[in-house]
Amino acid sequence: MTSEDGEADAPARTPPVAPADAPASFDAGADEDDPAWYLNRELGELSFHHRVLHEALDDRNPLLERAKFLAIFTGNVDEFFMKRVGGLKQQIDAGVTAPSPDGRTPKEQWSAVLSRASDLFERQDRCFGEAVRPALADAGIEILDHGDLREAERRGLRSYFEESVLPTLTPLTFDSAGSFPFISNLSLSVAVLTRDTPDGDLRFSRVKVPPNRPRLVPVADVTGEGADPDRSDVDGASGDARRFVFLEDVLCANLDLLFPNVEVVDASPFRVTRNAEVGRNEEVAEGLIDTIEDVLRQRRFATVVRLELDADAHPFVREVLLERLDVSESEVYERSGPIDKTFCFALADADRPDLRLPAWTPRPHPRLADVDSDDPASLFAEVRAGDLLVHHPYHSFAGTVQAFLSAAASDPDVLAIKATIYRTAPDSGVIRALIDAAARGKQVAVVVELQARFDEENNLRWVRRLEEEGVHVAYGTEGLKTHAKTALVVREEPDAVRLYSHVATGNYHSETAKTYTDLGLLTADRTVGRDLVKLFNVFTGHARHTDYEKLLVAPENLRDAFVRLVRREADHARAGREARIVAKMNALEDPAMVRELYAASRAGVDVDLFVRGVCRLRPGVEDLSETVSVSSVVGRFLEHSRVFYFHNAGASDYYVGSADWMTRNLDRRVEAVAPVEDPELRRELDAVLRVLSADNRKRWVMDSAGGYERRRPADGEDEFVAHDALMSLARGDATRESLLDGESSRQ
Repeated sequence: MTSEDGEADAPARTPPVAPADAPASFDAGADEDDPAWYLNRELGELSFHHRVLHEALDDRNPLLERAKFLAIFTGNVDEFFMKRVGGLKQQIDAGVTAPSPDGRTPKEQWSAVLSRASDLFERQDRCFGEAVRPALADAGIEILDHGDLREAERRGLRSYFEESVLPTLTPLTFDSAGSFPFISNLSLSVAVLTRDTPDGDLRFSRVKVPPNRPRLVPVADVTGEGADPDRSDVDGASGDARRFVFLEDVLCANLDLLFPNVEVVDASPFRVTRNAEVGRNEEVAEGLIDTIEDVLRQRRFATVVRLELDADAHPFVREVLLERLDVSESEVYERSGPIDKTFCFALADADRPDLRLPAWTPRPHPRLADVDSDDPASLFAEVRAGDLLVHHPYHSFAGTVQAFLSAAASDPDVLAIKATIYRTAPDSGVIRALIDAAARGKQVAVVVELQARFDEENNLRWVRRLEEEGVHVAYGTEGLKTHAKTALVVREEPDAVRLYSHVATGNYHSETAKTYTDLGLLTADRTVGRDLVKLFNVFTGHARHTDYEKLLVAPENLRDAFVRLVRREADHARAGREARIVAKMNALEDPAMVRELYAASRAGVDVDLFVRGVCRLRPGVEDLSETVSVSSVVGRFLEHSRVFYFHNAGASDYYVGSADWMTRNLDRRVEAVAPVEDPELRRELDAVLRVLSADNRKRWVMDSAGGYERRRPADGEDEFVAHDALMSLARGDATRESLLDGESSRQ
């Protein structure tokens, strides 16, 4: 085995997110506002992206899995620059100098982030150019440079370009007398330099690479026996070589057709990233749709926060782009190889089972597998018989959550359905079920969060469709983003009107449910149902409930509840009783929650944190966090579920829900977290957490400086991957007991 840097058997590491001189221990009386207590949020997120990139760097992963992670990394970092770097640049432009909890000003964070990102881009480019691309060629999938093609192949591609690409292109030439062409966010472009005579002035033109043409163009020979250039699949079977060239290379090689009778001096691909943190008026509920549409328009023209430029670009191209896009040298990233590696998603979808992980098909939940879809009452009877915990993508979304809402739509005894929609699929079965319910005369209320970042346009379309179909649509609570993942079904039964609830960690999105790990509680608990009735009344009416009985709801009682639960463990520890906290989340960013965990650790509480991404807390620091561990699992599925466990001297509390321990989740969003009370479901949660803790291949462990080291099997120990183990459990190939026995042997 080799590490990402080629050192044999070296453990994989990510760099720290703290200054090199960060103290190793703390005075017990130190000021809790001391920046040394906290890690940087932005560098912490980049560290997560580094862990994602490592899945592409790791040559033990199947080749197409590595390609997929190159694409995932690109998408993740694109969003990071649009949101986080864009926000920092806004603060700098506004003159904000107030430091973050770790003591860095916006400008200091911005500089540190740009520098760290440069290293990640270099690693990504080397990974594709020196590892993935040659390995693909060895496997019969060749991605060629245009200059490597045979003459007949170049003629065939020139014909394809002239007939199928050239008519779609619009060259925009800039000169001192005209305005600079607008460069849209994340669009791949080619900067073309031309001149009329050998000693004439250079002219700059921008040509947008058409996004509606295949980025990887199959090389067809002139006999017509090759691949169809308009096909974008990469489906050659083993031994059947498929040969491709990048569309931008075909474009650059045939620019004489676009710029005839002038000299083409240079052609260089480039890409621009714009700020997505445009201004918005979130506090005005009236006219919110107009506000969101305005935000979408603004985002197209927002400030440039990154310029990716071909490493061999002509100096004049660089000069023009820096001046006209108003970016600094530190915001320019010279890329070797293809810019925008999201094309690797097409590679990852190739029909080459020999180059990919075995396909995973989510399984039915054992208790719902035999439910008759033609008898919706049977599903509600199963939920009434006892709570269910659904775990995606191990359990089928269609066979659990979507089936629950579809049964509610078709069941004549259901009176009303209410649901929150933060993100959903473009072709959503959930939405169709809600529309069907309204058509059948049921009362249907849907809370659609129009400000779900980058899903605003999709959600706007659904709002209009839902309203056209007679569904009551609300836009959430004024001034707060609705992030809760909840649904409520009101059903008339012989003995009473019953409430059936779904409280989850993930969105009602059938596609992300195939790749994100999420948990959902299906329950007929009347108290949980009553709490959801109150919550939906807050969404749709003029109400502000604070007296929730079981649900933890932000911003009403969730922060106070978590603080109380953490402090209770500290009290147990001080009294000499066993005290333990296990919390799994996407991010631990809130400084106040970090301080509570430090105090708990000082009291002697064992704290195990599974934090996928950002973590401000420093684990393992003497006199501060000696009993705290922080792990991050990055693998086949995106860890998205939130689970909270508090030992409580043996009378344990378990919770699942939508909230991370971030300030925005605790104070500025509507979140819902539900207790898990059924003993069997608690054992299921225990199994999930213990399996994650036993992972010795995909689990990274954080040190006190914020660096991560990936776990490896000890000598003589078998490799154990949590996602594989949970798939085996869902298939029935393993039992919970056998997995936990194996986990115990690894401790």
